[in-house]
This record gives sequence, structure tokens and C-alpha cells, in this order.
Amino acid sequence: MAEAPAPQDSVDGLALDESVTFTSELIRIDTTNRGDGDCRERPAAEYVAERLAATGLEPALLERTPGRTNVVARIPGTDPSAPALLVHGHLDVVPAEAADWTVHPFSGEVRDGTVWGRGAIDMKNMDAMVLAVVRYWARAGIRPRRDIVIAYTADEEASADDGSGFLADQHAALFEGCTEGISESGAFTFHAGPHMPLYPIAAGERGTGWLKLTAHGKAGHGSKVNRANAVSAVAAAVARIGQHEWPVRLTPTVRAALTEIAALHGIHPDLDAPGFDVDELLGKIGPAAALVAPTVRNSSNPTMLEAGYKVNVIPGHATAYIDGRTVPGGEEEFRTTLDRLTGPTVDWEFHHQEVALQAPVDSPTYAKLRAAIERFDPEGHVVPYCMSGGTDAKQFSRLGITGYGFSPLKLPVGFDYQALFHGVDERVPVDALHFGVRVLDHYLRTA
Repeated sequence: MAEAPAPQDSVDGLALDESVTFTSELIRIDTTNRGDGDCRERPAAEYVAERLAATGLEPALLERTPGRTNVVARIPGTDPSAPALLVHGHLDVVPAEAADWTVHPFSGEVRDGTVWGRGAIDMKNMDAMVLAVVRYWARAGIRPRRDIVIAYTADEEASADDGSGFLADQHAALFEGCTEGISESGAFTFHAGPHMPLYPIAAGERGTGWLKLTAHGKAGHGSKVNRANAVSAVAAAVARIGQHEWPVRLTPTVRAALTEIAALHGIHPDLDAPGFDVDELLGKIGPAAALVAPTVRNSSNPTMLEAGYKVNVIPGHATAYIDGRTVPGGEEEFRTTLDRLTGPTVDWEFHHQEVALQAPVDSPTYAKLRAAIERFDPEGHVVPYCMSGGTDAKQFSRLGITGYGFSPLKLPVGFDYQALFHGVDERVPVDALHFGVRVLDHYLRTA
């Protein structure tokens, strides 16, 4: 039996075409963020601001640091009493080594129904889809029910200090009335098995705890016995941290994810039963375990080591860096555990820290997000999940904005969306962009 065509609503062909064109052209604007301020988003910010201004909006271009530009615009809704909705996407991307790619990562090449390049998934696709929807509304004379605040941000791929952090701290008035927000890393097709397309909507994020470890010892000649060797001390601490088994901590979002995904597999676990083994359950739900496994615990992965300047010289200090992530409510456990694992001879501090987030999965907002996906893919199964990493929603949460990951894409079987985040040959199917435009148009008009 042939599958019934998805509802088209009223999005015009130009909106679909522009979602592809804008994705490609934004990719061609190299906004590589190498960290430590080495990035320039302004050309991309001017690109989107120009296209927003053409609709009659008045986008504001805002910078904390020259060249690190953010764009904010507000679309008035028809119901002044309704709370506003924030739609945000970042303009910067992580580095890409051209020699590793099939196509040049900043070519924006459209080939065989696919747009290639750095940012095609993370997240110039969403930036382009939102821009295409806003321009379609202007042509069609459509206004959303509630105010929509559009924000294109800088610096998400580093500290967000020049992006959402700056906007939240210095320009809060632009987000007045916003109660919820949507952004990246959710509502993409995850094929969990034959005839089991999932659409995970992010309703939480683990907290960020990037750590710097420092050991101070006694400098000396490499040929002499040295019991105060800083390299040995920091290496031992790193080994303990890397080998640590964090205990299970199931948050409400993760519990909901486990319950709903397990039910799709015909499993109905009692998560509160004595002796419940989450790892055993994860082993029973197949590929879908990848959506949940990183978020049932805190984590701490060693990533960098720095010490010494010559092989026969024992340095007086050594440092290491740890990528730590905390589940909501797991921050205190994280701190006390790090105190124990580092020991008395190694100091640690937060190199960068951001809060963990949770969003309700029984809210009217989540229900409307679910309904928008199911409208255009009735065979899809919408499930909640918690992101293992983080987004600009962390900074916007300072303004009381509850964030959901919702950048809809309908992807074919075998398309590994998550592997393409920061990966080689990042790309997005044209059909996926068209699906996303239709879903966003419907959701944003009716939210």
C-alpha cells in the first residue's frame, strides 16, 4: 500500500528553494571558530540580516567584540497576550580540514540531492530554514499567533561569551516575554530499526564542566630521583578520572526517554524496581540506546596534557584538561568526586562551566512540537531525549527561557546524523530541508 503524501500546508516552492540556497551560501561564508576569539561571524550575520530586512523586519546587529556579530529580530504576533517564542541558531562552525573531505568543506556544493559542507548539519541548515520561513510569511502576509524572536548568534562553538552569553547579559530586553525557545539537535529522523523512525526532541542538556588540572612539583634533572614529579602527579590523576565509573542518575527527561523507547520495543520496565539495571535495558533497545546512554550518568573524559620542555628536565608544573559533563542535579556529586580523584597534590578548576537543563515533556509546547512532526510524518515516533552536550539554550535559560532542541529533518535510512556533527563530509539532503521548512512553518504559525 502506497504511503499517503504528507500534508503540504501552504509553503510555496520559493521557500523550499531558498532553504537550499541559503544553506549552501551560508556554508560558503567561512565562520570557523577555532576558539580563543579566532572567528569572524560578521559576514554571515550581514547575510541573514539583509534577507530579514528585505521582509520589513528591523534586525539588530550586536557585537561585544568587533567581528563577532549577532543578529536579533522580532516578528509581532496576532495575540499580544501570548508569550513570545525564541528561535535561535548559531552562525559559527567548527574547523574542517579540506584534505579529509570528499568536497571542499566550504564549497556549499549541491550534489545528488544533497548540500555538502561544514555547517550543513551544525547548524546553518536550521539558520537557512528559519530564514526561508520568515521570508515566505512576508510574501504571503502571514503572522504567527505569538511574537517570534529570531536570534542568530556568534561563538556557540566555543564559550558563547561573544554570542548568546553576551545577548542574555547585555540585551535581555530584546527577549522580553520569551518563555520558550527552540534550536538545534532535535526532531531529526533516527532509524532505530526496521519501520521504527524516531524523532527525538531534546528536552534537556547535560551541564558543561570543562576542567583544568594543575600539579606543582619540584623541577630538576631527569636523571635524578624526584618524588615530587608534577608530570607523574597529573598523569596519575588523569588516569583515575578516565577510569572512574560514574553511578547512574536518571533524570525525568531520561526516564521518559527510556520508558517511551522501551515501549516501542515491547518492553515496559519498572525503572524504580530494586536492582533495575539501566545498562541491561539499553542493551535491549538496539540502536536507540545511542540516544540515551550518554545521559544516564555524569562523565569525565581526559582530552589534553601539557608539561615540560625538554626530555631530560623534570618540569615544575604540569596541566591537563578534562571534558566533564553533568546530568541535571549531578553537579555536587561531580565536584566532590573530582576532589577525591585529583587527590591532595593536584588542583582543579573549571576552565568553562555551564548549567544542565531540563524541559518538561508534558507541556503544551512539547505537545505542539510532537504534533508538528507527526503531521508531516505520521509513521514517525516522537520521543524525548536529553542532549549529551550543550547549546545556546544554556545561556538563554538565564532569562527564564525553557529550551527545546527542534530543528526538524526527515532523513533516509543509513544517514548517520549524529556522526556528521563536527565530522568529515558533513551534509544534508535537500528533501530533509524541505521537510524542515514545512514543519517549522506549521509549528511557528500555530505555537
